[in-house]
Amino acid sequence: MLLGTFWGYAQQPVAFTRPPLLPAREDTSVDKHKEPESFDEVPVTLNVARIGSLEIQALIAGDQLYLPVNELFDFLKIKNKVSPEFDRVDGFFIIPKNNYVISKADNRITYQEKLYDLGGRGLWQTPDNLYLRSDFFGKIFGLECQFDFRNLSVTLNTKIELPAIREMQQDLMRRNLSRLKGENKPDTSIARTYKLFHVGMADWAVTSSQESQNPGYTRAMLGIGAVVAGGELDLSLNYNSQQKVDLRQQLYQWRLVNNDNAFLRQVTAGKIYTQSISTLYAPVTGIQLTNTPTTYRRSFGTYTISNTTEPGWMVELYVNNVLVNYVKADASGFYSFEVPMVYGNSIVKLRFYGPWGEERTSEKFISIPFTFLPAGKLEYSVTAGMVDDDQKSFFSRAVVNYGLNKRTTIGAGTEFLSSVSTGKAMPFVTASYRISQFLLLSGEHTMGVRTKGSLNFRLPSNLQVDLNYTKYDKHQTAIKFNYLDEKNAVVSMPFRVKSFNAFSRLSFNQFTLPYGTVSKGITRYTSAEFLLSAVVAGISTNLTSNAIYSIPGNALWYSTLSFTIHLPYGLRITPLAQYEYTQQHVSKLRAEVEKSIFYRGFINLSYEKSFVNQGVGLATLGFRYNFSLAQTFFSSSRRNNDVITTQSARGSLIYDARTRYLGGSYQAAVGKGGIIILPFLDFNCNGRRDPGEPGVAGLKLHVKGGGSIQRHGGDTTIRITGLESYTNYFIEVDRNSFDNVAWQIKNPNISVAIDPNLLKPVEIPVAVVGEASGRVFLDGISGRNGLGRIIVDIYNTEGLLVGKTLSESDGYFSYMGLNPGNYVAKIDAAQLQKLSMQASPAIPFSIKAKKEGDVADGMNFDLTGQLPR
Repeated sequence: MLLGTFWGYAQQPVAFTRPPLLPAREDTSVDKHKEPESFDEVPVTLNVARIGSLEIQALIAGDQLYLPVNELFDFLKIKNKVSPEFDRVDGFFIIPKNNYVISKADNRITYQEKLYDLGGRGLWQTPDNLYLRSDFFGKIFGLECQFDFRNLSVTLNTKIELPAIREMQQDLMRRNLSRLKGENKPDTSIARTYKLFHVGMADWAVTSSQESQNPGYTRAMLGIGAVVAGGELDLSLNYNSQQKVDLRQQLYQWRLVNNDNAFLRQVTAGKIYTQSISTLYAPVTGIQLTNTPTTYRRSFGTYTISNTTEPGWMVELYVNNVLVNYVKADASGFYSFEVPMVYGNSIVKLRFYGPWGEERTSEKFISIPFTFLPAGKLEYSVTAGMVDDDQKSFFSRAVVNYGLNKRTTIGAGTEFLSSVSTGKAMPFVTASYRISQFLLLSGEHTMGVRTKGSLNFRLPSNLQVDLNYTKYDKHQTAIKFNYLDEKNAVVSMPFRVKSFNAFSRLSFNQFTLPYGTVSKGITRYTSAEFLLSAVVAGISTNLTSNAIYSIPGNALWYSTLSFTIHLPYGLRITPLAQYEYTQQHVSKLRAEVEKSIFYRGFINLSYEKSFVNQGVGLATLGFRYNFSLAQTFFSSSRRNNDVITTQSARGSLIYDARTRYLGGSYQAAVGKGGIIILPFLDFNCNGRRDPGEPGVAGLKLHVKGGGSIQRHGGDTTIRITGLESYTNYFIEVDRNSFDNVAWQIKNPNISVAIDPNLLKPVEIPVAVVGEASGRVFLDGISGRNGLGRIIVDIYNTEGLLVGKTLSESDGYFSYMGLNPGNYVAKIDAAQLQKLSMQASPAIPFSIKAKKEGDVADGMNFDLTGQLPR
C-alpha cells in the first residue's frame, strides 16, 4: 500500500517527520532539507544489461526517482531482509563480508564499515516498502541508475559481476553440459513405441547411361522402410542391366532396439555389419546380439579422420548410426572430421554423396583403435552367420569389453571363419590405456594372425600424432595379403588465425612383403604424403604432395594444386593441376565452372586433360535440379570420339496412415523417422484431446538436432522429417505463438524418442484459460478510491491456492490462466493482518470452457480501517 493519491488522499498532501540525524563518518547527501510533501507512484521499466527487464512501482517526488530496495535487490539476486515495519533492510552485497544496513530510523546506510548519511530526501518509507533515491544506488553500491522520464524507464549499469549474471552464466553452463551428456529435462517425454506392422518410408533411384561406342546401362534401386514385430525392417532391391540379379547385392536387415534393457539392447538379423579380423569380401547373413546402446554416449576426446574422395562431394559422418557431422570435400576431394570418441564400441561410418548422382549410397566403415568404457561397465557382442561368398564360409565372433578403471579398458574374444586354412579359431585380447588426457595407448594380439599397437598423442594446440605398428604371422591366411609388418604415422595440425584457416597433415606408410620375385630379399613399399588445405580470403586451396618408393628402387613423386573460387552471380570456378617431379612434366590439368540457377538448379561445365596415356581429354556438361520430391541430373560427356550421356533421379516417399499423408523428398528416408505435431485447443485443460476439440494453426516451434519442418497451407498439422532413429529430439514450443492471450502452452519443452520408418504423432494441447478481474477500493475520509499493491488470492473448490495477483495503482487487478471450473477470490489474509484492516467477503465465480477464453469480471473488494503511516 502506498500513500498519496492511491490511498484516497490525493487532495491532502502527506508529510512525514524525520528524526534527528546521527553523526555520520561519510556524508554523501546532496540535499539535507526536509522531505518532500507528496509523491507520485508510477510503474517504471528497469533494464539491466545481460539480465533483462522488470516492471516495478517507483516513486517520483519532484525531479527525484525512488526505487524499492528489496524488489531491486531481489531482481539482482542480492541478499536482503526487510523488517516487518518496512523501515530497515539488511544483508550482504555480493560476498558475505560486505554487510550493509539501510535504516529509515537513522536515515543512513552502513556498508563495508562506513556510514553514509542520506539526509531528508534519501529514503522513503511506505506501509509495505522502503524506497531509496536512485542516485544513492550508484554512489554507495556502484549500481548507476539512469532515469528516462519520457519513457518511464531506468537503465542500470555496473562494472560489478552481479549474482544474477553469475547465476545465469552458471545455469547456461549447466544446460550446455546437460545437453552434451544427454541430460535435458523436458516438461513432457514421449517414449518409443513398438508397432506390429507398418510401412512408412521408401527410397528410389534410377540412373541410365548411353555411349556412342559402348553398350549403355541402367541401374535402379528401391528401398523399403517398415516396422515388423516392433523392429526396424530395411529392404534394398538393386538392379543393373549389365548384371544378373544377385541376392548378394540386395540388402535386408531387421533390427530390434531397446536401449532400456541393460542385458540385451540390440538384436539384428539379416545382412549384418561386423568388425572382423579376417578379410571378408562379402557381407555376412546371420544374427547379432549386443548390449551396446544405439544412443550417442558421452565423449571423452576426439580423433581426427581425414581422407580424400571426389571434389565437391558431401561426406556424412555417423557414430553408432547417429549422424554427428557432415562436410563438403574441397577442390581436391579432401575432407577431415573430428570424430568424438565415445565410451564403448564405436561404429564409425562415412556416407558419400556426389553432386551429380554418382555413388550416392557408398559407405566406408572406419575402425578407431581405442575402446574405452566407464569403470565397472561391461559390454558384449555376439555375431554368427554365413559369408555370402562362393565358399559359403561360416563366420562367428564374440567379444567382451570391460572398464577396469577410468583409465583402462580390457577385452577378449574369439573369431571363427571356416575358410581359413591356418587356424579357423582365432582368440584375441585387447587393451586400451589412457596414460594422460592427451596420450592414448592401445594394443591387440590375435593368436596365429597378428599383433598390433597404436599410440595417439594430442596437444592442447590440436597437434595430433598417430603411430601404428602391426606385425603379422608369416603363416597366417585369415588376412588376404602377405604383409610381414605394416607401419603408419600421421601428424596433423590445424591453423586458425584471423583471416586464415588451414589444416595440414603429414602421413607415412610402409609395409614389408616376404621374398619377392625381383630380388631374393624382402620387398618394402614406402609412401609419404603432405597435405595443406586452407581457406584464404574465401578461396579454398589444397596442395597435396605424394612420394612413393619401393625396394628395389622405383620412385614416384608428384604434387596436386587446386582452388575453389566463388564469384558473384552464383559462379564457382575450380582449377586443378598435377605435376610429376620424376618425369618433370604436368601430368593432368582440370577446370570446372559451376553456376546456380533457378535457386534449386546448378549447371556445370568441366574439362580434364591427362598427359599420360596419349593425352586423353574429357569434356562434360551437366545440369541438376532439386525438386521438392526428387533430385534430377543430366550430363553429356565427350572423350575423344566417344559421347556419353547420363540421366538420373532419386528421391523418397513418406506415408502416414493416421493422417492419410503421402509426401516425398529428394533426401533419403529409409531407416529414419519423423514427428507429426498435432496442436489442438484443450477446452477443458485436461491435457488430452477429447471429441470436439479442434486443431489450431499458427504454432511456432524449434527442433534441436536438425530435421525438416513442413507446413502445408491451412493444415494445422506440422511434419518434421529426416530425424535419426533411436534418438531423443527436443522440441521447444514458442509460448507466444498465438495472438489470443487465453491460448496458453503449459508444457513447451517436449522430448520425443524417434521410431524408425514412421512419423510419430505428438499432440500438443493449447489450453484455453480464463481471466478473473476486478478492483480493490479503500473507504476513507475522501470517499471510495482505488487502492494499489493489495494481494488478491484465488482458490479452487478444494480450497487450494491456484493463483495470486497484485492490484495496480488505481485498484484494478486481473489474473490470467484459470482452467474452466469454480473458484473463490479473496483478499490475502496475511496482508490484511499486517495492515490491521478488514476486507469485504470472498467472491465466488466460474470460468466456462469457451473457444476464445472466458472472463469473470466485476469482482470488487472494499477495505476498511486506518492505513499505517
